[in-house]
Amino acid sequence: MKKIGNEKEYNIIKNRIDELLEVVTDDNYNSISESIELEFLSELIEEYEKVHYPISIPMLADILKLRMYEMDINQIRLAKMLQVSPSRISEYLAGKEPSLKVAKRMCEYLGISANVILGIKNKVEHRVLETA
Repeated sequence: MKKIGNEKEYNIIKNRIDELLEVVTDDNYNSISESIELEFLSELIEEYEKVHYPISIPMLADILKLRMYEMDINQIRLAKMLQVSPSRISEYLAGKEPSLKVAKRMCEYLGISANVILGIKNKVEHRVLETA
């Protein structure tokens, strides 16, 4: 399979995908030849973006802010939920890592991945993605 060589090619292919998305729908996906081209170009874009626009693991502070927004709670309510002081929540929002006990509560009550809480990148997942 040919790879995208530079940003110019990347933008041309993205534009072509936009054109194809106007033609290919869920209803006609299996019956028109443009769907094959769309699939192929999408794979090229995905491969290029993995290398040039990788998505990193989010920071705990960002995820906490997001969860607080989603749950419509403030630092005081979050502190009660996690059984810590409000000042401790401020520390987490400033980048301090929680204790393992608090990290466990974050996983349970907020649904945050332990990898995100502890700042761990999953090496196995990255290796699998790189070889695929």
